[in-house]
Amino acid sequence: MKTCIALLASMLCVATPTLADDDSPSINIDLHSRVSYLNNRIGNEINHANSGYKGEYFLLSVSGQINDKISYAWRQRLNKKIDNNSMFDATDWLYVDYKFAPNWSVAAGKQVVLIGGYEYDRNPIDVNVPSEYWNNIAPFQFGASASYTTNDGNHRFSGQISQSPYNMPMHRDMLSYNLFWAGKCGMLSTLWSVNMVETTPYHYISYISLGNRIDINNASLELDLMNRAAKHQTYLFKDCSVMARLDYRPIPQVGIFGKCAYDVNNTNVNADPSVMPGTELTTFGGGVELYPVKDTDVRLSLGISHSTGTNSNPDGTVQNHQTQVRVGFVAKLNLLSWKK
Repeated sequence: MKTCIALLASMLCVATPTLADDDSPSINIDLHSRVSYLNNRIGNEINHANSGYKGEYFLLSVSGQINDKISYAWRQRLNKKIDNNSMFDATDWLYVDYKFAPNWSVAAGKQVVLIGGYEYDRNPIDVNVPSEYWNNIAPFQFGASASYTTNDGNHRFSGQISQSPYNMPMHRDMLSYNLFWAGKCGMLSTLWSVNMVETTPYHYISYISLGNRIDINNASLELDLMNRAAKHQTYLFKDCSVMARLDYRPIPQVGIFGKCAYDVNNTNVNADPSVMPGTELTTFGGGVELYPVKDTDVRLSLGISHSTGTNSNPDGTVQNHQTQVRVGFVAKLNLLSWKK
């Protein structure tokens, strides 16, 4: 906690220098939390270790700009234990972005590994029915990126080199190479990427990830397709994940969602650490969210999900005949917004 306070104090100091009026230094501080009661069953047997009350997420988010060229972002998990040998394990991201030309910027620090898909990109607080892939990927890694944004702001093209999401203590130098497009074309928004990810030293798996979102009035549909392939295996659809989510807000105080996820790995190559060979799982579920406080993201939620199929990972999160009921309380609170 002392580390968090020191980092926050240092950011407040650098965010408030005396600058020209048009530089507009700013800072935003948000606190996000999710507390749930879970009932997790495999068949008719309750899984006591994964049931009961859980304080799942407690996140502090700080972001803003120092001037019109330099901005920063930091998100810290306050309820995650920090190992003295890995001080940044509880830090989702901590990076600085430098806009060196009207359409160009570079960023460095701990970042989100630029893999496409809306499930992957969601705040974990908002993921209610996760896929097996989502449960077995570490998306926050050190790296550097360069981005080009079109004049209308609707399209951002990025290239990134980062630590691999599968890096290990003895091999921190494993890398991921990522090309990413975030776009908006009318009702359609996209998060697409191609990636080459090192899974063990000098061995890579390739991703084609196509995240698509359609917004129509009070409804949105997200559809993600992620195809994974390594050397000596069929490239398309043997190892992939498909995720679909539908959200609808009939009135501002009520949200309804439905979700389906399909993870499959029908290869004989042990190259995918997230979805292992021999796995074929289908997860589906839905729920309702109530927003009792107007214009504030404070909500009560009820969600139910069920999974069927085979998970060859003995430590996998999603299991055959698994049913989960979650009653949750979510709060996304803005603690401070300041702009000079």
